[in-house]
Amino acid sequence: MNAMNNEHVILSLGPASEHRPVVLRGPADMAELLPYLLGFYPDDSIVAVGLQGPDLRQGGVIRADLPDSPAQWPAAAEETAALLVALAERHGGRPLQVLLYLCQDPGAPHAPPVVDGLRPLADDLRAAFGRRGVAVKESLCVSGGRWWSFLCRGTGCCDPAGNPVRRGPDPGPAAAAATVAGLVPRGSRKAIIGGLVPIGPPEDAAQRGALARAEAVAGALSREQGIGLLDQAVAEFAAGARELDPDRTALLLFALRDRTVRDRGVEYVRPAELAPAERLWRFLARRAVPPYESCAVAPLTLLAWASWVAGDTATTRVVLGHVLSLAPDYLLAELLHESLNDGMTPAALLAAVDAQRRRREQRPPASAPAGDPPSADDPPSVDAPSTDGVPPADPPSAAAPPTRRPPRPRRPALRRATPPTRAPAAPPAGAVGAGAAAGRARPRRPRRHRPIPVRSPC
Repeated sequence: MNAMNNEHVILSLGPASEHRPVVLRGPADMAELLPYLLGFYPDDSIVAVGLQGPDLRQGGVIRADLPDSPAQWPAAAEETAALLVALAERHGGRPLQVLLYLCQDPGAPHAPPVVDGLRPLADDLRAAFGRRGVAVKESLCVSGGRWWSFLCRGTGCCDPAGNPVRRGPDPGPAAAAATVAGLVPRGSRKAIIGGLVPIGPPEDAAQRGALARAEAVAGALSREQGIGLLDQAVAEFAAGARELDPDRTALLLFALRDRTVRDRGVEYVRPAELAPAERLWRFLARRAVPPYESCAVAPLTLLAWASWVAGDTATTRVVLGHVLSLAPDYLLAELLHESLNDGMTPAALLAAVDAQRRRREQRPPASAPAGDPPSADDPPSVDAPSTDGVPPADPPSAAAPPTRRPPRPRRPALRRATPPTRAPAAPPAGAVGAGAAAGRARPRRPRRHRPIPVRSPC
């Protein structure tokens, strides 16, 4: 018998549906609702859903990558349990129970189901939550459109080949409720990331050459010239452009490594600007070809921010996770990710960014023009951005208030997905910069020990 057969569970469909509740009546509903709950189809993932209160309502939801090696599974289980409990306690109390999913793509054709290979990890997760006083209400393996319960111990109760996630041509009650609420999964996590991979042959050769030339003169690119490049590119994409030439693209990628230039990109989230800005960020991210992959960090972070403002939280989560796998200490990505994890909507951050932009637009223009972008013969600029292989960390904003959050446990490979939503307080009027807009600037922390490498995001 499966553990969920005795009680119903009430989950929230998230802010896109104004947190409309949906009742899960068993593991079949639990399996079918998963992509609606996250906004995408997870693959090679651990997903944990906390259940709060006597009526077992949804608390926090986190997603982590499945570690490559079974030797890492006990540590991954401990990290998952510690993070979910810590996040729940920040919102009023630890979960009473938890729903667990282990999702993995099937192996080779005619290979045995993955469920048996993942059973030790399911046992590790159950033990890790048990040590924290949290019972596992249900634990499922989801693979290849089928599900298995790790808690089903009955003889002849469950089909060894698994149960179909979709039991017929029509969705089940839980998925139907999600569809009525307007929720549609945006494909798989791998598919979202696949749309952001760097361009390949033959176009990549010209872009690689342009990046090498830009790297040689990036020190001569002033901040004002970088902002001019960005403003012109946004204007062209707003007018219908779909690409820039390789040399301008390369210079802009290096210019965005400067925090002030990047923060100008944060401002381009007004309704008429969102779609062209998202196209530009995607275009730039895909032109960060090897060995210049680190140049994708800034445009990817800007894409995540624009996606969040546009209401596409699935893309936001996946892209931010990808950014943090490329640059774990990139402060703007961390602040956006933590804001999303804390249940914030982008409304207060958006208001702060727009207020900053209005103040900037009301200032008289500078008397001296920005000048043309540099050539290889130009002397270096004293305020040039860093051009080493790792994106520079964001310095703290002096006007922003300090973080007052208590210490959190390490979270090497974990990405929280759908926390309860609460609106944050607006930052002080004097706060400037994207970090300040997030309401908590911090000094750069030392790089955390990461025993479980992040392979891909959420």
